[in-house]
Amino acid sequence: MALTTQRPVRVKPHHLVDIVSDLGAAHPALTPSAYGHALHTVTARILADPHAVLVIELGPDDICAPCIHNVEGYCDDILDVSYRPAAPVSKGAYNLLIDRRWCERLGLGQSDRLAAVNFCERLLTATADIAGVYVEEPEGYASEKARDLREGIRRLLSSADCG
Repeated sequence: MALTTQRPVRVKPHHLVDIVSDLGAAHPALTPSAYGHALHTVTARILADPHAVLVIELGPDDICAPCIHNVEGYCDDILDVSYRPAAPVSKGAYNLLIDRRWCERLGLGQSDRLAAVNFCERLLTATADIAGVYVEEPEGYASEKARDLREGIRRLLSSADCG
């Protein structure tokens, strides 16, 4: 199927992984956040159009743009590192670390363009062991994330086949 003609969605790899994982866990983010970010609108767009064109972004993306923690292009939010002491305290630094790992695993880089379904097809081969992406997270996190990710991929690809 041809790529959609709507404006591309600028998205961090971990944001798309989270969207797909949340879909697999049957709780996609479709309501606004107190942070003011646009996860709900990007999620709704991708669910409505699995062929939406994505542009890989390692800096602030369309989800981050309206967030209260996006201060001049930098995420000023902090992480609770009490249960993940190896993670950086800066959420922006941690997200960049995760995004770079996903890019390496998926063969993607800054400004690469692909449809959401094509991102999911790449994820299919990368979900067997994602512990290497989330090394700072507690034991069990990666296996639960991988399970939800596989189910979300299945659901999104199924909806694309029907659309």
